[in-house]
Amino acid sequence: MGAELWRVTLVGLLTGVIGTGLGGYIIAVIGRPEKRVLSSILGFSGGIMLAIIFVDLVPEGMEIGGVTSTFLGLLLGVALLALLDFFLPHTHFSGEQDQTAHYVRMSVIMGLGIAMHNLPEGMAIGAGYAVSDLTGWRLMITMLIQNIPEGMAMAGPMAAAGVGCFKCVSITAIAGIPMGAGAWLGAVIGNVSPVSLAVSLGFAAGAMLYIVFDELIPEAQAQAEGHSGTFGAVLGVIVGIALLAYLG
Repeated sequence: MGAELWRVTLVGLLTGVIGTGLGGYIIAVIGRPEKRVLSSILGFSGGIMLAIIFVDLVPEGMEIGGVTSTFLGLLLGVALLALLDFFLPHTHFSGEQDQTAHYVRMSVIMGLGIAMHNLPEGMAIGAGYAVSDLTGWRLMITMLIQNIPEGMAMAGPMAAAGVGCFKCVSITAIAGIPMGAGAWLGAVIGNVSPVSLAVSLGFAAGAMLYIVFDELIPEAQAQAEGHSGTFGAVLGVIVGIALLAYLG
């Protein structure tokens, strides 16, 4: 049982790390963008996160634990990010050094939201392996693919800050580590409480929702040339839905 438990934990860990890390790599290879490209990337990141929220997290939470539990988690996630924003206020600077720090901070906050999302999804993988290897394997593939757009969303601000490719991939990969802890926990308890899973998924959705409308979209529009921010956001939603619906 011990060897099997650690195998499931390793599967969950690799699923999270490889998924978000691959998404980070896709964005990192673009390098430090020009203003129009920067606006598009930030909008694209926001669009992908919106797709994750409304196509993946919220429907999955409602299916697992009902509307009330998911909505409670959603409110808690928004409330936490609002409190953090109140106690750690930020300013949209114009200087290059301050602007770089702002994008790094934005990416770190996004990473926290993505990490919170990965924990309950890791629990789902562990619970799936508790049922059968086939169920666990299917969930693992689904979660790995779903983590790619999350890594892309997190890497967008880092690309804007000029963070190097290796560091960008490393940081996005770190956000996938909680999936390993979740897989271990899910395998241990066998059947995860539907209510706790729904609240956790709603919580991650609420945190990410706040980030999109407080950070990503306003910054994309502030840096936009023409409609670059808008087109980037729309494209992000379309790509996110395609990845989640057709590949997941």
